[in-house]
Amino acid sequence: MTTPTIPLFLDCDTGVDDALALAYLLDVPHVDLVGIGTVSGNIDSTTAAVNTTALLGMCGRTVPVAVGAHDPLGGVYGGGAPHVHGVNGVGGVDLPAGVAAAEDPAAELLVRLARSYAAGPRRLDVLAIGPLTNLAVALDLEPRLPELIGTLTIMGGAVWEPGNVSPVAEANIHNDAEAARRVLTAGFDLVLVPLDVTRQHRFDDADGDRFIAAGDPLRVALGTMLHRYIDFYETVDQVRRAPLHDPLAAAIAAGEVEPTVRETALDVVVDGTEHGRTVPAAQGPVVQVVVGADAAAADVIRNRILQLDAVHA
Repeated sequence: MTTPTIPLFLDCDTGVDDALALAYLLDVPHVDLVGIGTVSGNIDSTTAAVNTTALLGMCGRTVPVAVGAHDPLGGVYGGGAPHVHGVNGVGGVDLPAGVAAAEDPAAELLVRLARSYAAGPRRLDVLAIGPLTNLAVALDLEPRLPELIGTLTIMGGAVWEPGNVSPVAEANIHNDAEAARRVLTAGFDLVLVPLDVTRQHRFDDADGDRFIAAGDPLRVALGTMLHRYIDFYETVDQVRRAPLHDPLAAAIAAGEVEPTVRETALDVVVDGTEHGRTVPAAQGPVVQVVVGADAAAADVIRNRILQLDAVHA
């Protein structure tokens, strides 16, 4: 039985795990990546677009990439996470220049694609693996967005587990809590992939070595940045293994990893010491919160990245 094609819009802040997620998605035959927006998070939105277009070029793909919001709603971009992802967002690895980004801002590209696919046989799905600023802006541009798209999969939050930028908050939600609150309560068909599950699935140095051994520039770059990403996680967890935050969300959005979900309404704390905390709510739209996933998730993601067609130097 043929798997139906999924038209997908990716919203990202291209750091190391975003790069791995992108490489994974480009090998999934039933995913048609029709647009990419970038947002400030791991790195600023402009540099995220530079990283994204470079990675696309390294595997000979052309996808519209639109630069999105630089600053969070009502705030100022805080400078990213160079201690985690490197100063350039990809572990300090030099990537070749890609094609120029699209002229449309990310939110406008998302709305245009959502409207276009809503008129056809298959609605657009959205995968958001950075702060949710672009999604909130898109909601302002098109309040019917939850009706126009199919499934919105978000990597973010820490619902019943500790956070990673504070004891209670995860980075993507924390970096624009106001946007997250708008999106999580807007009524999307929403799957949230939080730290509760992403910490259960990891890559280690052997995975980085496998990518480098493939020999092509793309996988050498991915392997090198993965080793540097693991360097950071060793300081946090005292083991050389890095969580598959964004790649796991991508594999769930692509339907290649089966999630275990717990349904609940959610809210986001936007003030005080618990800023960015994702909390179950007594009322509101129900969100499918992923609390478990196939044990073989890392294998699925690794194998896709290893078999992806890339441009050989």
